[in-house]
Amino acid sequence: MYEFSSSVNSVHSEDIKLLMKLSSGKSMISFAGGMPNNDLFPVKEIDEIYNSLPEGIKKLCFQYGPTSGYPPLVRSLQAYLKDKGLPVDTNKILISTGSLQAISIITQEFVNRGDLILTENPCFVGALSIFETYEAEIHGIQIDKDGIDIEALKQKIASLEKIPKLLYITPNFHNPAGIIYTPERKKALLEVLSNSGIILIEDDAYSDLYFREDEKYLTKPLKSYGVNDVEIVYTGSFSKILGPGFRLGYMLASEEIFEKAENIKQALDACTSNFMQILANEFLVQDKLYPYLGFLRQEYEERKNILQISLKKYMPKEITWHEPKGGFYVWLRLPEHINSTEIFRESVKKGVVFVTGRTFDPESIKDDRLRLSFSNMPKDTIEKGVKILAEVIKTVFDNTKINS
Repeated sequence: MYEFSSSVNSVHSEDIKLLMKLSSGKSMISFAGGMPNNDLFPVKEIDEIYNSLPEGIKKLCFQYGPTSGYPPLVRSLQAYLKDKGLPVDTNKILISTGSLQAISIITQEFVNRGDLILTENPCFVGALSIFETYEAEIHGIQIDKDGIDIEALKQKIASLEKIPKLLYITPNFHNPAGIIYTPERKKALLEVLSNSGIILIEDDAYSDLYFREDEKYLTKPLKSYGVNDVEIVYTGSFSKILGPGFRLGYMLASEEIFEKAENIKQALDACTSNFMQILANEFLVQDKLYPYLGFLRQEYEERKNILQISLKKYMPKEITWHEPKGGFYVWLRLPEHINSTEIFRESVKKGVVFVTGRTFDPESIKDDRLRLSFSNMPKDTIEKGVKILAEVIKTVFDNTKINS
């Protein structure tokens, strides 16, 4: 019998393992996977990029690189992030092995056992797993359709005996809730955090996946607001806009935070794959990214529309949701007396999987929601999956009425 460290006991890590298993189940209709569809990857473009590389750069693909990142990619990212209004001239970029590693590095940099971290509730399960691994005390703050509940946040901060180290949010096309923060809510959040000593982690994996050009302004990062009295660490990812298999993420942080983060990164894996960084850089500098994003937005909007039509057609009137303006997810609300785990058990038998609400609750309790991801779904199976799921929900409703 091994004596494991207490850091391996993350409840949400178990949820992630199950989620990844369900997402790859070929026999299921899966609304579980928060990932692109395999048929959407830019295979042809990447083939062209690699085949056109000079021999010397191809060899460099196989070599170690700087811990902070492949310098040409860092420069390309500076231009890409500057287009978003981010302060790249006064902050530094660290390339990470997926944005999850960036979040892990920030947590390791600031959090000791028992320190406080604030998150949204619901919250991205990957971040919860990290915070649990570092044995933080996590406090979830409810969100609504416009973002984090400001009054609830104020009350929580006032009630705590010590200052939280971090507040973690996903303001653009939230995972799992699918919402986007309004500009008003973003400004109100920055006012609350002003001179508070709480570091804001702004996790922004989805902002390029808006559906309507006239709503692009909603994706403006908080770190681009020019506020000097709130420390913001901005994280991003290529997982949703190029491919999860690249395992490429990054953080944009002040120089002081960057320097310590670079030390942690070096101890973790020395450097992120040069191979993937070189391919991603060429994808940017050869101007392939923006046309590809246009293609993805159209594809995901089509899937979202099919899902919306199907939900309206089949779901019982007791089920409610907000239609997303971008991203991957729809977050269904169930009546309070019904829990999504019960629905999940029955839907699996019928060949349909999704992610339960409790997966995204920091306390793994609240279970009156379920997440449907439309990004990985073939268009021709979405309606069938929704119809089966709706039938399961109706059956659970009926059984609950009989037993009550």
